[in-house]
Amino acid sequence: MKVGILGSGDVGKALAAGFVKYKHEVTMGTRDAAKLSAFAKKHSGMHVGSFADAAKFGEVLVLAVKGDVAAAVLEAAGPGSIARKTVLDATNPIAAREPKDGVIYSFTASDESLMMKLQRQFPEARFVKAFSCVGSASMVDPKFKGGKPTMFIAGNHADAKKTATAICEQFGFEVEDMGTAEAARAIEPLAVLWCIPGFRSNDWVHAFKLLR
Repeated sequence: MKVGILGSGDVGKALAAGFVKYKHEVTMGTRDAAKLSAFAKKHSGMHVGSFADAAKFGEVLVLAVKGDVAAAVLEAAGPGSIARKTVLDATNPIAAREPKDGVIYSFTASDESLMMKLQRQFPEARFVKAFSCVGSASMVDPKFKGGKPTMFIAGNHADAKKTATAICEQFGFEVEDMGTAEAARAIEPLAVLWCIPGFRSNDWVHAFKLLR
């Protein structure tokens, strides 16, 4: 599969390396290709270009940028290039404020989510919320004593969610499909909960699991 990664931070790098590990072709999109040159050389089958290059290249796209620049990055990628493609949305609406008692702030209201806003702004793209409530260190082949963690996904397009499910399972997760894009209102706040042990105890390696 050809995968376009929109973003060059820790999340983008972790997922890009995971796709390469599982023999997918990857193009990482960034504003500054030079800062990824050393990283790309370590991974055979990985290329670096602009956001537009990555969007055109990928059959599947991954949005892995700060939430407050997500819409701008998608515009730079080109609405036509993301149309009718599965877009794994790993973003979170984290506000530029200091956490209080380890609790981060969001710039979305309780009755909306960042992914819902992106889906309205780019209606032809097939967004699936995924990889938004686990740390980059545990995004590929996570190892926990409690077994496989759960990846919660949501989106309006059944075929896109099938693609996302296959990727998440390949990367070592159990998948729970929580429904339409509306469910992103519940999934995105999990990042707030996930961050609390990190800020309070410097514990950044943990994940959620749904038990029945």
